[in-house]
Amino acid sequence: MTDDVVIGPLDLAARVDEALRVQAHAFGLSDDEVAVRRQIVLRHLTYPGARAFGATTPDDRLVGFVYGMPNDRAHWWSTVVEPYLRSRDLDGWLDDSFVITELHVHPGHQNRGIGRALITTITDGVPEPRSILSAIDVESPARGLYRSLGYADLARRVLFPSAPKPYAVMGAPLPLHRHP
Repeated sequence: MTDDVVIGPLDLAARVDEALRVQAHAFGLSDDEVAVRRQIVLRHLTYPGARAFGATTPDDRLVGFVYGMPNDRAHWWSTVVEPYLRSRDLDGWLDDSFVITELHVHPGHQNRGIGRALITTITDGVPEPRSILSAIDVESPARGLYRSLGYADLARRVLFPSAPKPYAVMGAPLPLHRHP
């Protein structure tokens, strides 16, 4: 990771618009999609145990962020992925897990270890013994990062309503693996 980027706690509610600009650049979101996600992020931040970290430059510009929370089977994401996990007898992963809800790094700052630092920092401080997340089900740098941290596929070809592409659900024991 470059010396000019600092990883630290993030007041995501106060910086939600800046964070969503990073996500829009990284993920190719439209203004309408950003508006919907803004409401989702703000709702998620009210859940018990929700936490966020950011990657900021010396001039306090946000170039990456991660947020997550203890998983709750009643939350929408869990209700969608549960049948896929249950069909593989892996739905126990939905209990005692910290879910990585979003992790995004601005494309101009990718491949510098920022995503790795964000996800290891957020998971290092949680009491849950494992972590779960979902990622678009294609071979990508993000999926490679998750595998290098110890995440393994729990379910593939998971379809979320309104998502144009299938997702993979991945899980890892905590603490996450570090670079050798």
